[in-house]
This record gives sequence, structure tokens and C-alpha cells, in this order.
Amino acid sequence: MRLIFLLPVLFSLPSFAADSKPLLPCTIYQPTTNAYYDISPIAVQPLIDHKKAHKDDRTESWHARGYDFGTNFTLNFCAPVIETLEDVVGIKENLLKNISAFYEWKGKKYSIGQASTELVFRGRELSLNYTNGSPCDSPTTHERRKLKHSDDDEDDDDDDKKKGDDDEDDNKKSHKGKPSDDDDVRRKSTLISLACDQNLPLGKAHISFIGSSPDQCTYFFRAKTMAACGGVKEPPTGLGAGGVFFVIFLIFLAVYVLGGIAYQRTVQHQRGWRQLPNYNVWASIFSVVRDIIVILTSSCSRLMPRRQGYNQLPASGRGRGSRADDENRLIDQLDEEWDD
Repeated sequence: MRLIFLLPVLFSLPSFAADSKPLLPCTIYQPTTNAYYDISPIAVQPLIDHKKAHKDDRTESWHARGYDFGTNFTLNFCAPVIETLEDVVGIKENLLKNISAFYEWKGKKYSIGQASTELVFRGRELSLNYTNGSPCDSPTTHERRKLKHSDDDEDDDDDDKKKGDDDEDDNKKSHKGKPSDDDDVRRKSTLISLACDQNLPLGKAHISFIGSSPDQCTYFFRAKTMAACGGVKEPPTGLGAGGVFFVIFLIFLAVYVLGGIAYQRTVQHQRGWRQLPNYNVWASIFSVVRDIIVILTSSCSRLMPRRQGYNQLPASGRGRGSRADDENRLIDQLDEEWDD
């Protein structure tokens, strides 16, 4: 009885094992519907040196117009941008090849996030987040910009405080562009909302710039693509259609042979080779195949050139003539005896 209660637990073990399997990069399951999402089709990969670009291959990363922001953005999905970047503000040289989004402003390049392959579901919204970009402007800098057009009639204490803020800003500007080891430095980040659009072909995307935070530290984008529509099928397994068919064929063959042997042995009381199912049919097929092989081998042996050696020589003309003479003499002798 205890085994009956344990059966549901045993059958649920494979599902737990499947859930514990690590996901592929840039993939995720929807928590409520268990739909499978794979954003990798819209990830732009650099072309191999010896490979020629196909008409459908992208030779540059995705772009989004900034409109009133004053500049455009370049970004990629789940992979670094394929453009070569140098002298990015506040980014170390060893991290330049891992930038997934950036923009250029007044001759300087600013990173707005390092590459990430981790998708996140917030409710029904699928999103992708990039962090650790270039350093953000300090709050004191923005406060000073807001007070740029304020009155100059302030008390000495406020002037001293403002002067101290300006000195601090100038000090930070002098170090801008150099990598900082301070963990408290606020850095730019990117949040991409992925939406389903079944009208776009697979591998295509339409990206829109939504806006940025007031301190220009976080940038928001919306990407419409068919890759964000999700599906119910599992990720591709190691077996293809041919492999699945072969496994099914082996199972059918095993059931046919083992079941036939059990039936012939227990019901028909057969022994030896006759235990095989449909023994007479397989024996006749084997006999036909054997005859065909014999005919083919004999035909091929006739066509093959013979080796030089001792062969049977045809009878000489002299031998045939002597035999004919003997026959003539015998006939003449019989005629003579008949006349006598």
C-alpha cells in the first residue's frame, strides 16, 4: 500500500529534474504559462573573417533614435556590440569588448551597460537589463545646473557651500574617464522591455527609445520582435527527427522479437530457430536472398578475367580426323561382311 502512495512522487521526479536543468543563455520560461522564450535569434554576432556577408546578415548592431535626447543609441541583445570601441568614459580597457549598449555625445562615448544573458519576467513583461556602464553624473552636478540661473544674492555660508560643491565637481571631472575602484560610484544602466510582434520576421526587431531617468543614469527601451512571442515547445534536444524515428523502430523491433519468441515457445511449443516469429516467412526470404547472391556472384565470376595458367585445350584437328577414319574403316568392314 505504501508503494501506491509513493508512485505520484516517483512520477514527479523527472519534472523536478527538468526544472533544475540550467537554461541556455538568453532563454527563459514564463512562470505562469511555462512558455519558452528564446531571444538569441535577434542577437547580432560578428562575421567570421573568411565568411562572406549574406544579404540577410547584419554587419552592425541595432540602433535606436534618441529624438529629443540629442543622440542615437547602439545596442545588442544578450551579446556585446560588434563595433570596435575605444576610449569609453569610465570603462576599463579589459571591459570594452563586453559593452552591450552605448551612445556618443560631444565626441565622447558613454557605455550604458555591460552584456548580460539573463532575462527577467516581471508579471507578464519580459525584460533585459544591462548594468555597470559609464559613471553617472553626481547629484551635486545636477543641483548646480538647476541653480545656474538662480539669484546671486545669497549669504556667505551658501556661497561657501556652493564653492565647495564646485570644487568637488571639478575634482570629479578631472578624474572622469579614468577607471574608478570605488564601489559607491553610480553607473549607467539600460532596461529593455521585450514585446511580441508576429508581423516581423524571426531575427528582426524594432527598437524604440522610451526615455531616461532625470539624472541620465538609467535608459529605457522597448523592442518589438517575434522572438518575444514565446512558444510551448521545449528547447531543441540532442535527437532530431531521424534519431526519434530510429529509437521508435528499435523499440518496435524489440517488442516484435521478444513477444514473438515468448508466444512461439509457450503457446506453439517451438524450439530452436522456429521460436522466431514468422519463421517460415523469414526462412523463405533468406533463401531467396541467398539464391540472388549466388546468381550475382556466379555472373560476376564469368565477367572477371581468368588467370594465366594451365587451361583445358580444345581437341586438335588431327584427333578428330583419326576418329572419323576409324569410323569409316568400321563401316567398310561391315559392308564387306554383309556382301559375303
